[in-house]
Amino acid sequence: MEMTDGAVEDGPSSFNQSSVTNGSTCVPVDRSADIFFMAVHGLVFLVGLPLNGFILAFFFCRGHRRAPGSLAVYLKNLAVADFWLCLCLPLRMANYNRRYATIHLLNCNLGASVLFLNVYASIVFTGYIAIIRYLKVVQPLGTHILQRVMASHLVSTVTWGFLLGVTSAFTSSFLKQKSSPSSNLVECQGLSSVLYEIVYACSTILFLTVLVFLLFCYYNISRRVSLAQRGQPPSSCSTKLAKSRRKMLALVSVFCFCFVPYHLLLLPKHYLWSCSWGKFFYYATEISIMMSVLNVCLDPLIYFYLCKRFR
Repeated sequence: MEMTDGAVEDGPSSFNQSSVTNGSTCVPVDRSADIFFMAVHGLVFLVGLPLNGFILAFFFCRGHRRAPGSLAVYLKNLAVADFWLCLCLPLRMANYNRRYATIHLLNCNLGASVLFLNVYASIVFTGYIAIIRYLKVVQPLGTHILQRVMASHLVSTVTWGFLLGVTSAFTSSFLKQKSSPSSNLVECQGLSSVLYEIVYACSTILFLTVLVFLLFCYYNISRRVSLAQRGQPPSSCSTKLAKSRRKMLALVSVFCFCFVPYHLLLLPKHYLWSCSWGKFFYYATEISIMMSVLNVCLDPLIYFYLCKRFR
């Protein structure tokens, strides 16, 4: 879960001026590219905030005219997560200015944890959307309990409660520390605690579970399309299956582009970080986080593609 330090930066690799590992001082990393990362995050904020604000206004103002389905419920919660993720970006951009330790501490104590909450909310609700799309193929009559609107509201509430609980516990672990603000405070402290290790393991398992299920859904839908089209002329059934496969492919593609690079980096960075690898891990982490926050601009494409109300 190393989205909890230095503006979702990293544990050991969050070293601004210098870091100490095994008693030796690391050479400072050249951070001249920070202005580029700041600009990209600023652009994502300027595009993502009004875009997700419009989507929320559509769901809450116009969407009430029709009874929402389970898919619309999960899309609405995904839009909420993306909107709050956009609101976290200004603090992350401010954290690139390394002269103000107070901003860094505020980011560690609040900003990074809130960002973690909404990133993983996006991951989980993407998984729920995949479930509904898959059930629509295997049970088109909508008889499964997970396809009921009441069940989707209940699942969404439990999900937010769980993620808020984890985030609150992690934030409190930062607030209890006695770190004094200084210009040399360059990483969030306490990332080697037992709580951090537990959250790190759980968030990784959560991500892998959603990823495996997305791939499973796409594989099974593709298999059904192949079976329906094998030696048969095109039919309405095979056409609908092919359309469902394209929708699932769009969902899987956005998910993999935004979240796979960051999580692929977590394991080696967590266990293999050293001064010699510092520069690589710093830039690799920043690029992967940049790809993760792009999710707030790509998800609206999913809304348009999956929800008929947007067309």
